[in-house]
Amino acid sequence: MKKSKSCNLIICIVAGVLGLFGLTMAVMKIAHLGPFAASDKKYQHLSANGIETWDSGYVRKELTSLEVVTLMGNGINLGNTMEAYGRSAFGTTAAVSSYETYWGQPVTTQEMITAMKNAGFDSLRIPVAWTNAMDYENGDYTIREDYLNRVEEIINYALNEDMYVIINDHWDGSWWGMFGSASEETRKQAMDLYVSMWTQIAERYKEYSDYLIFESANEELGSRLNDVDVAADSGTLSEQECYEMTNLINQTFVDTVRGTGGNNAQRFLLIAGYNTDIQKTCDNRFVMPTDTAKDKLIVSVHYYTPWGYCGNSSLSVWGTKRNYGEQNTLLEMMSKFTEQGYGVIIGEYAVAMRDDGTVKDNICDFLSNFLYNCDLYGYCPMLWDCSNLFIRRELKMIDEDVANLFLERRYSAQASLTEEEIKATAQSAIEIAEANAVSKFEDTAFDAEDTSTAVAWIMFNSSDWGIMYSVGDTYDPASKTDGLVATDVEVTGEGTYTVSLDFTKTGGGFANGTAFCALAIGNGEILYPGYIVTITELAVNGEPYTLTANPYTTSDDQKCTRVNIFNEWVTTVPPEARTVDGNTSNVLPVIVDNADLSHMETLSITFTYGPAQ
Repeated sequence: MKKSKSCNLIICIVAGVLGLFGLTMAVMKIAHLGPFAASDKKYQHLSANGIETWDSGYVRKELTSLEVVTLMGNGINLGNTMEAYGRSAFGTTAAVSSYETYWGQPVTTQEMITAMKNAGFDSLRIPVAWTNAMDYENGDYTIREDYLNRVEEIINYALNEDMYVIINDHWDGSWWGMFGSASEETRKQAMDLYVSMWTQIAERYKEYSDYLIFESANEELGSRLNDVDVAADSGTLSEQECYEMTNLINQTFVDTVRGTGGNNAQRFLLIAGYNTDIQKTCDNRFVMPTDTAKDKLIVSVHYYTPWGYCGNSSLSVWGTKRNYGEQNTLLEMMSKFTEQGYGVIIGEYAVAMRDDGTVKDNICDFLSNFLYNCDLYGYCPMLWDCSNLFIRRELKMIDEDVANLFLERRYSAQASLTEEEIKATAQSAIEIAEANAVSKFEDTAFDAEDTSTAVAWIMFNSSDWGIMYSVGDTYDPASKTDGLVATDVEVTGEGTYTVSLDFTKTGGGFANGTAFCALAIGNGEILYPGYIVTITELAVNGEPYTLTANPYTTSDDQKCTRVNIFNEWVTTVPPEARTVDGNTSNVLPVIVDNADLSHMETLSITFTYGPAQ
C-alpha cells in the first residue's frame, strides 16, 4: 500500500474542519499509511515507561498483514546483540551491557541504527534472550526492569528512523527443550514461563503503534523442542508431536498477546514456522493460529540454502542452474501463505563471509535473485547480520556492490512503482538469471538430473564446518569447498566400487574430523531397489580404519541410497534400515570415532553393492 496522490488534499480538508489539533491527528494517521519522512517527526514524547520516543501509538485497524509486509520493505537483524546469551557467565544480575556485548558486538547506539536506515534498511529485527534477566529455574519468571528498558531504548532507536521493528524470544539458552521433557511438570513449567514472558513483554510495549511487531519464537518451534541443553530428559516428542506442540505454542502466543488488550488487540504478530524451515513450514501439519483480529498474522521462515554457501566459509561459489532453480522453487513455496492472506517475512537470510573477512564470489547474484523473489511474491526479507556486511563500529557496508544492491531495494526506491510493475520486473529478472546461469562449476561427467544413472559419492562436512562436499540426497558436485578433489563413480549394478575425497588442496590442507558423513548412491532406490551396501574398507590417509560399529543401508527420500558414517542427528535406527543378513539390532548411524579423524588428508570408501541375500 502506498500513499494516495490525494493525500495533500485530504489534509487540507481535514485541517479546515478540525483545526490545528485535528490536523495533527489526521497527519499522524495518514502518514502511517507508509513510512514517515524525517520532516514529519513532530510527536516526540515520553513513553509510559519514561523513555523518549517518536512513536505515535497509532494502529491502522484496516491495514492487512500482506500490506504491512510490503511497507516493511528491506530489513536487517541486529544480530548477536540482545540475544547474546551471557547468563552462564554472568548469572541474571549483571549489567545489561554485559549481555549485550557478550558475543562481540558493540553497545547499540542511535547512530548505528540511523546508519542502517541510510544503508537501505527499512525494518529492524531485534532478537532477544529474555531469560538473561530471569531466574526461571527457581520459578521466578519476572524479567528485570532495566532489561526491558534497554530493549525499549533500541526499539525507539529504530522507530526514530521510521523503521518497523520486530522483537522475539531468540534461542535463549535453549530453555525450549523443556517442552520435550519426559516430565509433565517440566512441560507445564515451560508453558508457564512462555505465557509469563509474553504477558510481560506485551504489557510493557502495549502503547506502541503497529510499527512494533511481536514474533513468537526464532528457530525453536519444531525439532528443537527436544533440545537437552536445559532439560536433560528432553527428546520425547515425535515429529508429529513436535508439530502439535509448535501449533499449541503459536496459538498460546496469539491468545496471550491479544489478551493484554489495548493496541495488542490489533497488533501484527509474526508466527514462527516449523524450524523456520520452508519445506517443513509448508507441510500441512503446520497450522497457523486462529485470531480474534482480522488479517493481522504474518508467518516467518529463514533462508540459508545451500548451507555451505550461506552459513559458513566452506563453499565460496554460487550460481549454477541448480542453485537458481533451488532458490526459486523454495521461495515460491511460501506463496501458499500469501494466497491464504498471510504476510510472509523471511526473518533471516545471509551469505557467510570468507575466512579473510571478504565477501564471497557471486554474493550479489545470490542476493539479487533472492530479493527479486521477495518482490515477486510480496515477502519482506530481513538480512541476518552481526557486523559482517554492515560494520556497526564503522557505520557502513563492507562492500560497495552489496551496498548499492541494498540501496536499490529500500522501500523508497520502489515506492513510485505499482505492484504490477515490481512483480513484472522481478519475474523477468528471475527468468533471465536462471536461463543465463553459468554451468562452469558443474565439473562432472554425471548429470544429477538424469534418473537413468546412479552415482556414488561421499557426503561430507568437517567438524568445524570449514569443508563440505555435496551434502544432501541430491547429488551436487558443485557444492564443494575450494580445492577439494572428489572421486565419484557411476554405479552400474552389482559390484565393487571406491569413492574418495582429497582435502590436501583445500585452505588448511586437511579436514578436522566430521560433523556429518555418509556414503550415498544417487538414484539407487529407483534403479536398484532393495540393494545393500557393504563397506569393505574405509581408509583415512591411505590407511585402513577399523569401524567402531556396524553400518546399515537406508534412504530418506526413497531415491538416494545412503549409509551413515557419522550422523549424530539420527537417534534411533529407522525401521526401513536393511543389512545383508536382515539383522538391524546391532547397527548404528555413527560408525567412526571423531577423535581418530582430527587430521584427514584423504578419505576413501570401498564397498560392494548388490541385492539382499
